[in-house]
Amino acid sequence: MSNKAQDWPEGVARHVLERTDSTMMEAARLAPQLAGPAWILALEQTAARGRRGRAWQHPKGNFSATLVIRPWQGVEQAALYSFVAALALDEALAQVAGPHARLSIKWPNDVLLNGGKIAGILLESLGAGGQISHLAIGIGVNLREAPDPGALEPGAMAPVSLRGETGTDIPPTDFLPYLARAFAKYQAQFESYGFAPIRTAWLARAARLGETVTARTTLETVEGRFETINESGAMVLATSAGPRAIAAADIFF
Repeated sequence: MSNKAQDWPEGVARHVLERTDSTMMEAARLAPQLAGPAWILALEQTAARGRRGRAWQHPKGNFSATLVIRPWQGVEQAALYSFVAALALDEALAQVAGPHARLSIKWPNDVLLNGGKIAGILLESLGAGGQISHLAIGIGVNLREAPDPGALEPGAMAPVSLRGETGTDIPPTDFLPYLARAFAKYQAQFESYGFAPIRTAWLARAARLGETVTARTTLETVEGRFETINESGAMVLATSAGPRAIAAADIFF
């Protein structure tokens, strides 16, 4: 790890909490008072959650943080920050895990290490009247321990931890600067040049690109070859009935 580990992006606030209900709830409470972007890191969470309201386990020593920003444009552009966050996570983990860690990104919002899930991303918009005032980007990383697989839903990807897979043991407060710096880099790229370079970089790290996957939405199950993601971030599958763009789903390999 470089001596730059403690470098911090200019103009970004940092709040480190010993304990809170969840960093996403804390983000909603803090957002109206924030003058600019802010990271909120909690060493312990009592009511953490993941996508679709699912419980998110937070063993001691793991990373749970939320970044609050004012999104660059409207609702559609705001959703693309999940790809910015995934690239930042991939880069930060690569920096601390070393050259032998096999990292990839699973659509729509997970990061994999050696084929197991090490991190997840959750986006929530904050505002009223259909207007987004802030975007909360929640990030959880299994730095020290993998959650109990028995507590996960059937078919869910097996969890892994950074320490378990690589032997690297880094505290959440030390990991945060790596992630904040990487996010600031990709955010600047996104806001200067749009989604195209983010999409290209994401596809270069995509798990199972070109392979057959199963997408389960609330209404149906679709199987097809993972061809690409389109300009709106939807997964494009080549199916027996032709190409299908999937905007939201759980993906199974």
